[in-house]
Amino acid sequence: MSTKFLYALPFAAFALIAAKPAPFVAPPLPSMAAPPQVVADPNNKLTLVLSNGGTVVIQLRPDLAPNHVQRIQTLVGQGFYNGLTFHRVIAGFMAQGGDPKGTGEGGSTLPDLKAEFTEMPFLRGTVAAARAASDDSANSQFFIMFLPNRTLEHNYTVFGRVISGMDAVDKIAPGEPPPEPTKIVSAHLGV
Repeated sequence: MSTKFLYALPFAAFALIAAKPAPFVAPPLPSMAAPPQVVADPNNKLTLVLSNGGTVVIQLRPDLAPNHVQRIQTLVGQGFYNGLTFHRVIAGFMAQGGDPKGTGEGGSTLPDLKAEFTEMPFLRGTVAAARAASDDSANSQFFIMFLPNRTLEHNYTVFGRVISGMDAVDKIAPGEPPPEPTKIVSAHLGV
């Protein structure tokens, strides 16, 4: 081996060690505020009238999850959610509804949806698609967050956020299932 190469080797190793890796730049988070064109469309507002006397308005986010929002809009148009219960409600975590069986095992007759995961954080009032073990198994069920929970990020599709009526969400009867579950009396698009 050439002595010239032996002398160059330590300098090459030093250069590799001394080189700084490129700084990590996280992708920007989606805006918590919906874009103006989304807000302007009344079909992107989901209103739930609850049996506890409250009304919840959810800003749907087709800019984040177009297929999930379209599914909600379709099911609302069919009257699917009217009379369904919040069947799984865990205090300090979330309230889940949208199951015609009321057990967490039901859904609509439409095919399951492919996941539309985003960088959107799971904060109080976040609305996301419930699913089974498979990422691509969301159908009609959804949940509303009582408190932030970072462990759900990148695992569930966020498709909206409560913009009015979190006090009514806080009053949804707890339990798995609740002894006297809170019902969605009616669901419609617009306010």
